[in-house]
Amino acid sequence: MTVASSTGQAGLPTADSTRSFWHRDPSKILFGHRTTPSLPTKSDVVIVGSGISGASAAHFLRQDERSKNLDVVMLESREACWGATGRNGGHCQPFLYGKPPDIAAFEMRNYQTIKALVEEHNIPCEWQSVGGCHAYMNNAMFAEAVKEVNDFKKHDTGMADQVSIITKDSVNPSLSDLRVPSAAGAILQVNAASLWPYKLVSWILENLLASSGKFNLQTNTSVTHLQRTEDDSWIVHTERGMIATKKVLLTTNGYTSHLLPKFRDLIVPVQGEMSALVPPPSMSPASLTHQPLEKTYCFIGHGKQNINQDDYLVQRPFYSTSLAGTERGGQLMFGGGRSYAAKAGLGVSDDSAIDEQAAAYLRQELNVVLDLQNKDNELPATYEWSGIMGYSRDGRPWVGELSEDLGLGGGKGLWICAGFTGHGMPNTCLSAKAAVDMMIGGKAEYIDLPLSYRLDVGRVERARMLDEVQIADAKGTPLG
Repeated sequence: MTVASSTGQAGLPTADSTRSFWHRDPSKILFGHRTTPSLPTKSDVVIVGSGISGASAAHFLRQDERSKNLDVVMLESREACWGATGRNGGHCQPFLYGKPPDIAAFEMRNYQTIKALVEEHNIPCEWQSVGGCHAYMNNAMFAEAVKEVNDFKKHDTGMADQVSIITKDSVNPSLSDLRVPSAAGAILQVNAASLWPYKLVSWILENLLASSGKFNLQTNTSVTHLQRTEDDSWIVHTERGMIATKKVLLTTNGYTSHLLPKFRDLIVPVQGEMSALVPPPSMSPASLTHQPLEKTYCFIGHGKQNINQDDYLVQRPFYSTSLAGTERGGQLMFGGGRSYAAKAGLGVSDDSAIDEQAAAYLRQELNVVLDLQNKDNELPATYEWSGIMGYSRDGRPWVGELSEDLGLGGGKGLWICAGFTGHGMPNTCLSAKAAVDMMIGGKAEYIDLPLSYRLDVGRVERARMLDEVQIADAKGTPLG
């Protein structure tokens, strides 16, 4: 069992992390990769972190005419994409209702941007465009969700037809059709996807290494601290040496407070639990009663879990084998159970172990929330792992320059893109693009980023007037 930090400050990523299913087939190019044997002594830009945020930032730096010739060094404590992106649930779904219209629209554009990238380059990351089912197991939570959907439909966002309400009286589909007969109700969204997130990021990084001599990836290189110099430059200290640069972008999410201790109450590390479960025979392509899942799922309000502690599920595609009538794949990628974890995972930045109670919940409870025709038998897990999310105190990502007046330990030239509160895939790509646009001099009014994601003194003050993440989570106050 891992324990929460007594100070609230994140540690460095652990060297001996639990093994994620998504890492079962690591990139031969990226594993152990160091573009140069020695660490460069200087660079135009240093990106700390190699998940979807860092990879997207590097991608957009190379795509933009203003920055395509900049030297970019990416530093990663472990192997490439070994943090939250390589440990998540395999979802990419914009959450349209219950959000301000500008955020709902931004998440949709983010989803469409990633989908278009995958389709344009035929990226082999198992992207499947499907619908999303939010199954509410609690009557009061479902009633609140219905209000939020109705409010969403009143706004002229052009997306009203993408969300629908399913009650116990609904038909075509009914709750039973959706395999959630015990739910209080469900909300369906048209746009959602399942994917192999590590393979998406690996493709982006491999493409950068192949197409540009200006991109330098240094794995297994932990950043230990940041030093600001008198001329507004930065020295990035690592266990292998130092790099001087004018611009640093932190895509460190749950680990941010390790380098910026004053962020420890604004972005809190939270350990999440994931599993790859063996599907019962009823879930195979050969089944006459229950075909493989056609949607991604979120289960909200099950048992003692509050609105911040949802469970989430996708099913990997099946593939035929050389043996007639047999398939492989189809794993049920099920995550959550956070309320059953020690201290709900709050304040934990160590992913070297799983939480046994949360892991047991995932093996046992999928039969309860979803009709699997499995006689309530516990599902065996082929992989169980943990990962570290970054929960934002005001529920919004932090994207922009950490100017000195914010009082967060930053200064000119230090930028951040972090704090995605377990909802990174439909936010990170375009958030990273916005950070890049700011870094290379884009005008604020033309940058595609919700105002509530941006940094200013007022936001810091307002955030610190809210309950701390641990208290809000315990109360069930929605985060995000």
